[in-house]
Amino acid sequence: MKSRVLWHQEVSFVAESGSGHAVVVDGASEHGGRNIGPRPMELILMGLGSCASFDVITILKKQRQNITSCECFLEAERADTVPAVFTKITMDFHVSGDNLDQSKVERAVALSAEKYCSASKMLEDAGIDLSHRVTLMS
Repeated sequence: MKSRVLWHQEVSFVAESGSGHAVVVDGASEHGGRNIGPRPMELILMGLGSCASFDVITILKKQRQNITSCECFLEAERADTVPAVFTKITMDFHVSGDNLDQSKVERAVALSAEKYCSASKMLEDAGIDLSHRVTLMS
């Protein structure tokens, strides 16, 4: 896997993935940013949510659950000192579908968090307190 980050101006960058996709990254205004893209640490949080959601959807489809929506809301706490690393992250999955089995949805989220999600495992191994919740939506 490869990536390239190209400085644009001030504290904004264009980050390009090896698969040919790009995203603008920008710093906060107090650091010279212009709010034209997500912050670097926001991208890490977004990547975690995307990675875990990918697993959850894949597992639920294999279980033949008829999913119509899956949202992962993430909330992170950071250290008060530099580097301001994540110390705690909560993932709150809101899943809806037709006749979903609550235990299968909970199991899919647990399997992602405990076994399959590379981002979750990497952050957990770094000492971050990760937790998850599941809410079935009607």
